[in-house]
Amino acid sequence: MLLCPAAWWTAEYQYFDAHEWIGCTILVLVAARILWGFVGSGHSRFGDFLAGPKKVWAYVGALRAGQVTAPPGHNPLGGWSVLALLTLLLLQSVSGLFNADDILYSGPLYYAAPDELRGLMGELHDWVFNGLLGLVALHIAAVFYHQFRLREKLLQAMVKGSAEGREGRFTPVPWWRAAVLAALLAGLLWWGLEQAPQPDPNRWF
Repeated sequence: MLLCPAAWWTAEYQYFDAHEWIGCTILVLVAARILWGFVGSGHSRFGDFLAGPKKVWAYVGALRAGQVTAPPGHNPLGGWSVLALLTLLLLQSVSGLFNADDILYSGPLYYAAPDELRGLMGELHDWVFNGLLGLVALHIAAVFYHQFRLREKLLQAMVKGSAEGREGRFTPVPWWRAAVLAALLAGLLWWGLEQAPQPDPNRWF
């Protein structure tokens, strides 16, 4: 959660090396979370919390009527919000690899892409950031609404992994598997970026 404001701050004040490291860290974490949605603990899997339109609409109706029953994991609206956040974070971190400020900084894949792709990625990096601001604010507001208005123990479940009334139905997968997955993805990203072409030192721009 702290990496997103740190990424903004380092870009705003032109600490580009730190900004690149933060962006790569976000990319690894998001990629690991997406894969965890297929191989992780039961309530972490997309199949557990991504509901179809009928279930989402029924949940909205129950929410309006004040008849919501808290599920062990994400509710139908929250599940799609999580997927939207992961998608935007993935787009933001990937587009940053191709981005540059045309003066002091060039992303690690900037010289591997044609001019058209560079321009597209630069625009995408700006647009997605604005979308993230709105979605993060909406997500935080929804968590507070469920925590303090509906009296669901979301924050406790987020911190501890479970809370009274929100116990999971599945045995959690050992945490070290997630750490190994993230480490493997980090190594793969590092190797891939090492293969990227570098600027020609004899060329003047």
